[in-house]
Amino acid sequence: MSGGAPSMLAGMRAAVVTELSGPSATIVRDVDEPTADGMVVLDVKASGVCFPDLLMTHGKYQIRPEPPFVPGTEVAGVVLSAPDGSGIEPGARVLAFAGLGGYAERVAVAPEMVLPIPDSLGFAEAASLIINYQTMEFALARRARLQPGETVVVLGAAGGIGTSSIQLAKAHGARVIAVVRREGVDDFLRDLGADEVVRLADGWGARVRELTEGGAHVVVDPVGGDTFDEAVRVLAPEGRLVVIGFAGGGIPELKLNRVLFRNISIVGAAWGEFLRSRPEAYREVHEALLRHVENGLEPLVRARYALEDAPRALADLEAGEVLGKAVLVQ
Repeated sequence: MSGGAPSMLAGMRAAVVTELSGPSATIVRDVDEPTADGMVVLDVKASGVCFPDLLMTHGKYQIRPEPPFVPGTEVAGVVLSAPDGSGIEPGARVLAFAGLGGYAERVAVAPEMVLPIPDSLGFAEAASLIINYQTMEFALARRARLQPGETVVVLGAAGGIGTSSIQLAKAHGARVIAVVRREGVDDFLRDLGADEVVRLADGWGARVRELTEGGAHVVVDPVGGDTFDEAVRVLAPEGRLVVIGFAGGGIPELKLNRVLFRNISIVGAAWGEFLRSRPEAYREVHEALLRHVENGLEPLVRARYALEDAPRALADLEAGEVLGKAVLVQ
């Protein structure tokens, strides 16, 4: 084990899910240090707050740890120690896909999940670059095969997936129509790069068809539920509807004759599941994101919370009160 041994530390603070009843059952308390054997131990400087973390507090995610557990999928920080031969040096600034344990002062992560971050990125921005941005780079570049000049419609545009979709679609040279339920966010979304902002309640499908003169090339749908049917209708021939998740609660159904006769595609973008079979894609997508950063992409962090406020951060995310990305900073 290279570097100093974190086992000499007396203990640490972490947010602990005590039962599967949501953010209210998350408390911040002292816990044991992470086990370092074969793992990279990080001094956590920032932890992303993402929808999978929230679902885990309810026991509704595909990964269902039994309480008590420390949530936290995406982290950025400084390496305290690393296994010999890993190529990771103590003191390095890194981000990591933790899976669990990120809402803590320190976390142990598998070496293959640790990636370098450039000096141009702060820790909060680096932590935000993991779940949402990796998912959407994978979704747009690989699953949707987005081409420059195409039009992308983004549903749920003011949330973490939505804002990263806007930024990355613009980075790929697309025109972006942001569809949003919230009031008062139009200027924010335009500043991110949205070319048009459409209100969900104001006949959004008809407005999209008007703006696109026949339909969109790509629709990004992290919402599902009642918006799904209209999302299918606004696709142009050969358009692609990219299913990211079901934040709206309902899992929609589709009659396949609509796909057949309209010559459209419905594609899934389950990034975590894809990594199970193609783990090398983790680094590939990270490198693509860093190229976007070099070309001017600025990861968005609009809500910063202290570690002690982790329960409130999760509650705010659940209530739809987070604009863009929320991060715990230490």
